[in-house]
Amino acid sequence: MNVKLALTACTALVLAAGLTACGQEGDNSQSTGTAAKGGKPTVCLVMKSLGNEYFQTMKKGAEEHAGQRGDLTLNATGIQNETDIDGQVAAINKCITDKAAALVLAPADSRALIAPLQRASKAGMKLVNIDVKLDDAALKAAGLDVPFVGPDNAAGAQKSGDVLAKALGTGGKVVILEGVSGAANAQQRKAGFDAAATAGGLQVLDSKSANWETDQAYTVTTNLITAHPDLQGVMASNDNMALGAIKAIAAAKKQGQIKVTAFDNVDAIHPYVQDGTVVATVDQYAAKQAGDGIDVAMKEIAGEQVSAWVKTDIKVITKAELG
Repeated sequence: MNVKLALTACTALVLAAGLTACGQEGDNSQSTGTAAKGGKPTVCLVMKSLGNEYFQTMKKGAEEHAGQRGDLTLNATGIQNETDIDGQVAAINKCITDKAAALVLAPADSRALIAPLQRASKAGMKLVNIDVKLDDAALKAAGLDVPFVGPDNAAGAQKSGDVLAKALGTGGKVVILEGVSGAANAQQRKAGFDAAATAGGLQVLDSKSANWETDQAYTVTTNLITAHPDLQGVMASNDNMALGAIKAIAAAKKQGQIKVTAFDNVDAIHPYVQDGTVVATVDQYAAKQAGDGIDVAMKEIAGEQVSAWVKTDIKVITKAELG
């Protein structure tokens, strides 16, 4: 009888140990790809449209920075167009599946990406927000504390708008080309342009979204020129939309009559800055911004606390700066 009891107790112990081991294995399946096993941590960089030269520059800069660091594996990806939120969700889900240690995200929308970020956080990933600020209220509701690495978009747009205001003078008639309505940087840049228009005495005739896209900006600007034949200036919230506006201005044979100011400082805008069509753009240093985001992610992986906003540089670029 005593022998039977002893065997039963032993069997129970074996079963308990097996269940405990299974439980631990299940927990490990949720762990992220850190350097716990002696390898380099994987950092995912999820950007917006790689059809935009700005994000091509960001991707190249991130890869070069990761190579210089040498202590991480970088997986950098983008989406098909500026409004492809589903593409970003899929990219984040892949990062979770791949058990990346950290995610650096330039979101296409400031609220729509919160749910997948919440899943990534629950999977143990460190999160960093770059380029477009995530919505503070949505982050708080989701219980997320995500540092933002990026510029002061409102201040940059105001400085760009100030150059146009000076070029046109008081009473100048302008329109604003906005980015994606759900993106914080689109809202901030519009606010900056509005502030410049108020300070410079400009008349804002209309403000329309072209979703950061060149083709949409061409169509929107064409319609605005038709509606406002006395239009003198376009405030474009990024260089891609500025390029569309320039094409529309040329098609309407309004070269020299309508000036443009913009934001991003991509190479494709430089010829128009040099010939005076574009009076200013704003460099927000895409490559460095991505590198800074990676650095913050690595600090978080190492257990360091990072401030809520790591402010990055901006610089107004005019013909004088290009030489």
